[in-house]
Amino acid sequence: MANPDTWRKSSYSGGGEGNACVEIANRHTRVAIRDSKAPTHGTLSFPTCVFTAFIGTLKESAAPKPN
Repeated sequence: MANPDTWRKSSYSGGGEGNACVEIANRHTRVAIRDSKAPTHGTLSFPTCVFTAFIGTLKESAAPKPN
C-alpha cells in the first residue's frame, strides 16, 4: 500500500502538465481523493470497498453497449 502522502494522477489526466484531474492516495483502509489544481484545499476519503465499487460502476457505464 502506498504511503498516505503518495498521490498519483489518473492516466486520463490529459496533456500538458496533467493538472486537470483528481489525484488519489491509498491509505490503510481508505482511498483519499483531492483536486490536483488545489491540493491543499482538502481531500475526500472513502472506504476502499466503496471506492472500488464506484470505479467499477464508472468502468461499466463507459463500456461499449452491445447492439
